[in-house]
Amino acid sequence: MKHYRLRYVMHDPSEDTEDKFMAEIPDLPGCRAWGDTPEEALDSLSSVAAAFIESYMDHGDELPPNVVSTLIDSTTTNELLVPV
Repeated sequence: MKHYRLRYVMHDPSEDTEDKFMAEIPDLPGCRAWGDTPEEALDSLSSVAAAFIESYMDHGDELPPNVVSTLIDSTTTNELLVPV
Protein backbone atom coordinates (compact mmCIF):
# COMPACT_ATOMS: atom_id res chain seq x y z
CA MET A 1 0.00 0.00 0.00
CA LYS A 2 1.20 3.48 -0.88
CA HIS A 3 0.32 6.71 0.87
CA TYR A 4 -0.28 10.01 -0.88
CA ARG A 5 0.04 13.33 0.93
CA LEU A 6 -2.40 15.70 -0.75
CA ARG A 7 -3.08 19.38 -0.19
CA TYR A 8 -6.74 20.21 0.32
CA VAL A 9 -8.87 23.35 0.53
CA MET A 10 -11.83 23.61 2.92
CA HIS A 11 -14.77 25.85 2.01
CA ASP A 12 -17.22 27.09 4.63
CA PRO A 13 -20.92 26.41 4.19
CA SER A 14 -22.57 28.67 1.63
CA GLU A 15 -25.26 28.62 -0.99
CA ASP A 16 -22.62 27.39 -3.49
CA THR A 17 -21.77 24.39 -1.27
CA GLU A 18 -25.39 23.52 -0.51
CA ASP A 19 -24.90 24.92 3.02
CA LYS A 20 -22.33 22.21 3.83
CA PHE A 21 -18.58 22.26 4.32
CA MET A 22 -16.82 21.32 1.09
CA ALA A 23 -13.29 19.98 0.92
CA GLU A 24 -11.44 19.59 -2.36
CA ILE A 25 -8.03 18.54 -3.64
CA PRO A 26 -6.99 21.04 -6.34
CA ASP A 27 -4.37 18.65 -7.76
CA LEU A 28 -7.12 16.11 -8.56
CA PRO A 29 -9.64 18.12 -10.60
CA GLY A 30 -13.19 17.35 -9.51
CA CYS A 31 -12.12 15.59 -6.31
CA ARG A 32 -14.55 17.07 -3.76
CA ALA A 33 -16.58 15.97 -0.76
CA TRP A 34 -19.20 17.61 1.43
CA GLY A 35 -20.10 17.23 5.09
CA ASP A 36 -21.99 18.81 7.95
CA THR A 37 -18.66 19.38 9.73
CA PRO A 38 -15.11 19.92 8.43
CA GLU A 39 -14.14 16.53 9.87
CA GLU A 40 -16.97 14.79 8.03
CA ALA A 41 -15.99 16.47 4.76
CA LEU A 42 -12.34 15.43 5.20
CA ASP A 43 -13.28 11.85 6.06
CA SER A 44 -15.34 11.63 2.88
CA LEU A 45 -12.63 13.38 0.88
CA SER A 46 -10.08 10.75 1.88
CA SER A 47 -12.29 8.01 0.40
CA VAL A 48 -13.02 10.01 -2.73
CA ALA A 49 -9.32 10.82 -3.26
CA ALA A 50 -8.39 7.14 -2.92
CA ALA A 51 -11.03 6.26 -5.54
CA PHE A 52 -9.70 8.99 -7.86
CA ILE A 53 -6.13 7.68 -7.58
CA GLU A 54 -7.24 4.07 -8.07
CA SER A 55 -9.19 5.11 -11.17
CA TYR A 56 -6.12 6.80 -12.66
CA MET A 57 -4.11 3.63 -12.03
CA ASP A 58 -6.81 1.26 -13.31
CA HIS A 59 -7.00 3.19 -16.58
CA GLY A 60 -3.22 3.42 -16.95
CA ASP A 61 -3.29 7.21 -16.71
CA GLU A 62 -0.45 9.17 -15.18
CA LEU A 63 -1.25 10.91 -11.92
CA PRO A 64 -1.09 14.70 -11.98
CA PRO A 65 2.47 15.96 -11.31
CA ASN A 66 1.84 17.05 -7.70
CA VAL A 67 0.27 13.71 -6.72
CA VAL A 68 3.14 11.51 -5.56
CA SER A 69 3.41 8.77 -2.99
CA THR A 70 5.26 9.45 0.24
CA LEU A 71 7.09 7.42 2.84
CA ILE A 72 6.45 10.09 5.46
CA ASP A 73 3.32 9.36 7.47
CA SER A 74 2.80 12.82 8.90
CA THR A 75 1.01 15.81 7.42
CA THR A 76 1.07 19.54 7.81
CA THR A 77 -1.83 21.98 7.88
CA ASN A 78 -4.20 21.51 4.94
CA GLU A 79 -2.75 18.13 3.94
CA LEU A 80 -4.49 14.80 3.90
CA LEU A 81 -2.69 11.43 3.99
CA VAL A 82 -4.52 9.01 1.68
CA PRO A 83 -3.71 5.28 1.64
CA VAL A 84 -4.20 3.53 -1.70
